[in-house]
Amino acid sequence: MTNITETFIGGLLKKSQEIPYDVIRQARKVLLDYTGVLVGGKKYLEEKHPELIKLAPSEAFLNGFAAHVLELDDGHRHGMIHLGASIVSGVLDAAKKEELKSEDVLRGIVMGYEVAVCCARAIQPGHKERGYHVSGTCGTIGSAMGIAFTCGYSKEQMKSTLACAVSSAAGVLEIQEQASEMKPFNVGRAAMAGVVAAQVGKLAMSGPDDILGGKRGFLAALTDTPKPFFLTDSSDDYAIMGIYQKVHAACRHCHPAIDASIDIRNNHNLKPEQIDHIEVRTYKLAVGSHDHTDIMGISSAKLSTPFAVALGIVRGSAGYADYNESNLEDNNINLITRRVRVIEDENLTAQSPEVRGAEVIIFLKDGNVYEASCLYPKGEPEHPLTQKELEGKFRGLAMYGGMTKAECDEVIKEIGNKDFSINEIRNLLCKK
Repeated sequence: MTNITETFIGGLLKKSQEIPYDVIRQARKVLLDYTGVLVGGKKYLEEKHPELIKLAPSEAFLNGFAAHVLELDDGHRHGMIHLGASIVSGVLDAAKKEELKSEDVLRGIVMGYEVAVCCARAIQPGHKERGYHVSGTCGTIGSAMGIAFTCGYSKEQMKSTLACAVSSAAGVLEIQEQASEMKPFNVGRAAMAGVVAAQVGKLAMSGPDDILGGKRGFLAALTDTPKPFFLTDSSDDYAIMGIYQKVHAACRHCHPAIDASIDIRNNHNLKPEQIDHIEVRTYKLAVGSHDHTDIMGISSAKLSTPFAVALGIVRGSAGYADYNESNLEDNNINLITRRVRVIEDENLTAQSPEVRGAEVIIFLKDGNVYEASCLYPKGEPEHPLTQKELEGKFRGLAMYGGMTKAECDEVIKEIGNKDFSINEIRNLLCKK
């Protein structure tokens, strides 16, 4: 009988030996994107919840929380998971405590993403359907194993780390419902729990033979739809190459509808008063928890496709600056939000998660109908951000966070250096 844990770790170790140049370059882009959402997120917390910054139990927790709070952090559609906020936070926590080279940090990021995505794909969609928040559960595992690869753990240390991380994996989706602002808690806790799991795992204490495939292990406990081949059948592809990076500050399930709505607005010079009602057709998992029109705060708005569509039509964008109290109270936005109906399209459900798309149909009062569809929102690997767009996103968030343009340019330059210094990047961020 296959020991899934042994096979998984063996495949990871082999994959980490010679990581291709383009994969390392992608890790640098991930680090830049993470840095921007972190600085912007901390500024948001300083304004909205300064007490959280003072009470945060660890730097990894605070960074993980802050890097997710704006809903602009990266993720992977197949795993339905956010990644950088937990994994990079964990890796950088380890890097600050030890003398590590840039190549160690980048390897840790690449492999942390690999672990988290493989684990997420092995348990989705049943994991989400049972109410688990995969960014909390598999984010914990990715954070811990990212640290293990950053620090060059032995196979025995990795097996111990993995056991600790799986046992620590937690997070339920109910935490994001109604007017809750606590969704980032799961991600911050994942970053922190990953650090603790890696610290204990470093001791290489003996653990279970197969924490992933055991009768009460990862696959058995966390899903009704186990897909162990994502853990045992190693490929030449790296999961980090399949991530998305966001331009809209909303849940990723809302993005295809946002892009389609903005296209209609721009192509037809659409005015809110022309609209009678709107249908959004999308895949099943993008309907539940994302079809609400009763908006109870900014966090609720970021999870609502109707609000996102209304924001796109009225404002022409849905960035972090658009999710504000003024827009929550805007009569036109609220009127359109209440006129949006989100329904499942079985064809799009059948294509998910390979394609996570939406079709927006706007019915006007004069009888005209405008339609647009989006299968790959901006930022997906099929429709990626350019380096210029990524740097623009970073600068916007970092300058919102208090950095000057010159300081932003220094960070971009440092991350692009062959042998960058994490401490130097940290010092640059502290200038804000």
